[in-house]
Amino acid sequence: MKSRKDLKRERRTPGQKSLAIKKQLPLLSMMIPGAVLVFMFSYMPIFGIILAFKKINLRQGILGSPWCGLNNFSYLFKSNDLWIMLRNTIGYNLLFIVLNVILGVALAIALSLMRQKLASKTYQTIFVMPHFLSMIIISYIVLAFLNMENGFVNKIILPLFGKPAINWYVDEKPWPFILVFVYYWKEIGFGCIIYLASIAGIDTQLYEAAAIDGATVRQQIFNITLPMLRTIIAIQVTLAIGTILGGDFGLFYQVPMDSGALSDVTTTIPVYVYKNIANGGASSLGAASATAFIQSVVGCILVIATNLAVSKIDSDSALF
Repeated sequence: MKSRKDLKRERRTPGQKSLAIKKQLPLLSMMIPGAVLVFMFSYMPIFGIILAFKKINLRQGILGSPWCGLNNFSYLFKSNDLWIMLRNTIGYNLLFIVLNVILGVALAIALSLMRQKLASKTYQTIFVMPHFLSMIIISYIVLAFLNMENGFVNKIILPLFGKPAINWYVDEKPWPFILVFVYYWKEIGFGCIIYLASIAGIDTQLYEAAAIDGATVRQQIFNITLPMLRTIIAIQVTLAIGTILGGDFGLFYQVPMDSGALSDVTTTIPVYVYKNIANGGASSLGAASATAFIQSVVGCILVIATNLAVSKIDSDSALF
């Protein structure tokens, strides 16, 4: 049976339909900037996929360069650093996904529980601001702390405990912790915004009823807030898994200052590809494009598989 709204839509004359479209023009015009950006950065670059199947010759151009089949795809898998790249890329990203959920939700809940709006807005601003800093700027902030000669840690902190100065950019052991700390200092505030918005959309009557029944704040969080956030958490995790073979290039290249001594803990797939392009010139463009193609295909497969797994557990929380 069709609803009344569907029947009314079918009975509309062409003039009424055009009038309805005109009423929606302000909303449609607001969509134009986003549509243009999506087209420019998501659809136009698809043309570059052909680079993965060509041996690039700058004199002949992209279309004139000879085809080389799947030769470019062997570049990544023949690398002696393949295990290091995969371990670092997947390992860091898995850690980021898990901690993004735990710390992002925890911070969002903490901010939502603040009764004073001014304090809440102030803390939100403090946590979000680092997201807008360039990784180059952050790399020099880290250098100001870890510099061998004049760094704050070596000059102020370590002498307090009677410890000698450490050459941080040669010792690779602390860098997994440093990189994780820098990443969350920069991104945790921005990452919690979507959880904070979801919490703001929860019906306050649920909390009021729970408080009347004697539920503590902890019980309200575990029985109301977290269950209501499960859908957005599932979506965020699904999308994050799609980029598990990518990573923040600036975090792993700029922050360690491209130190060769730290390559075992900072070489990820994007960093490896960039270094090869810088050293190999145009001849490595095809290999870099092939790597990006592999990342896209694997990411798409992982998103579909993760969404399928989520739909089996809770169909309401699936992305599609």
